[in-house]
Amino acid sequence: MKKTLFERLGGTSGITRLVDDAVNTHMENPAISMRFLPYKTQPERLAVIKQHSVDFFSAGSGGNIAYTGRDMVTAHKGMNISPAEYMHAVDDIVLAMDKHGIDQETKNEVLGILWSLKGMIIAQ
Repeated sequence: MKKTLFERLGGTSGITRLVDDAVNTHMENPAISMRFLPYKTQPERLAVIKQHSVDFFSAGSGGNIAYTGRDMVTAHKGMNISPAEYMHAVDDIVLAMDKHGIDQETKNEVLGILWSLKGMIIAQ
């Protein structure tokens, strides 16, 4: 039997590492860092955002996790994220997956999910 995407990403602990690495990369990426750097001085808020991201990806990848955060449109409303910014964020997520040795089939599945979310995030 084939493992779920959740299992292939390493379960909650694996997804947590991916989210941590992706957010750290976002903070270093000059194209999108201005969206993330303010959270360095708000560690409690950053922890909540990271946990929501972990829960969202865990639930959406087949984990038995409840996502209780806002929907993607509401969460990104007023941010006016550009298509280029979104692609930089996706690239950072791919870098995090590469760092953790995620196989290409799994990366492609994650990219498919990220692509399906773009309309709910871009230009909101």
